[in-house]
Amino acid sequence: MKTGDRKTAWPREVEPALESKIEEFRMLGLNRVTAEELWNYLKRKKWAKIEGELRRYQLVADILAVKPGEFISFQTVEAFREENVDLDLLR
Repeated sequence: MKTGDRKTAWPREVEPALESKIEEFRMLGLNRVTAEELWNYLKRKKWAKIEGELRRYQLVADILAVKPGEFISFQTVEAFREENVDLDLLR
């Protein structure tokens, strides 16, 4: 399966890894993080420039390697981008 195919679908096989990472974030006080947000972060940040095939073990390893600080930084930048777009529409 090509990288793009893997990245657009939510593979059932990686759900336990996503749940584990979300639980880790909750233990650190990040209670509002969802699996969808984490998956979006991986697609847009970690896997954005990867060409070729991603294997299941690579997906799981990448999910489990996400650092809370990197994720929060990404979310912050995305929030500012969305805010700027909204402000531009008001002008």
